[in-house]
Amino acid sequence: MKTALITGANKGIGFETARQLLEAGYFVYIGSRDVVKGEEAIAVLDNTNIKVIPLDVTDQDSIRAARELTGSTTSSLDVLINNAGIRGEVPQAASSVSSSGIREVFETNFFGAVNVTQAFLDLLHQAAQPRIVNVTSGLASLTLHSDPAWMYYHVKGGAYGPSKTALNAYTVALAYELRDTAFKVNAVDPGYTATDFNNHNGTGSVENAAALLVRFATLDADGPTGKYFSNDIAGEESPW
Repeated sequence: MKTALITGANKGIGFETARQLLEAGYFVYIGSRDVVKGEEAIAVLDNTNIKVIPLDVTDQDSIRAARELTGSTTSSLDVLINNAGIRGEVPQAASSVSSSGIREVFETNFFGAVNVTQAFLDLLHQAAQPRIVNVTSGLASLTLHSDPAWMYYHVKGGAYGPSKTALNAYTVALAYELRDTAFKVNAVDPGYTATDFNNHNGTGSVENAAALLVRFATLDADGPTGKYFSNDIAGEESPW
C-alpha cells in the first residue's frame, strides 16, 4: 500500500486531500500541530488506513520526532504534500508590514516546507515513484503580478505572496537536483478556495482544490516535474 504524509491535514484542503487519497487506496499520515484536532479529523474520516503524526513545521524537534514516528511504521514514503501554511498579519502592505510578521509567515510557508522535505527525503528515496507536492498560491507568480489584466493584480502583500514565491523557487531547485531520479516535484496552487484560511471567502471548493493536489501526488512516470500549476487556470501550467 502506498503512503502519503500531508502537513496541516486536520482541516480544510489538507483534510479533503487526505480523504481523497484514502479513497485512492493510500495509507495517509495526517500531519497536525494539534494532536487532538488530528484525532478528531481521523474520527470523521473513519478509515483504518490513517494515522496522526504530531507535526509543527516551525519546530525542528517536532519535525525530527515526526520523522522517527513515521519511520517506525513504514520503510518508505510515496508522497509528501507540504500543505501547512499561514496567511499572517493583515493588512500586509509592503511599506508597513512588520519584518517579524514576514519572518513568521516564511517560517511556516517556506522554511517549514524545506525542513520537512529534507527530514523525509530518506523515506521518499525508498519509494519506487516518490512525489512531492508543494502547495503554493497564484499570488506567488511574479509574471501575473506584473500583468494589470490579471484578476488578482491588486491583491499584493509583503509576506504571504513572497513566501510562496520562495517556495516556488525551492521547488525548481529541488526538482533539478532530483532530475535523474524517479522523483516528481511540483508547486501546485489549489486556487482561491473557500476555507477558514480566508474566512470562507474563496470561490472554489475544497473538493476541487484537493483533487488538483491528488492529481500531482499520483503522477505516473511520464508526469511533469519542476513545474507550477494552478486551479485558477484550470489546473494548467502557471507562469512563474
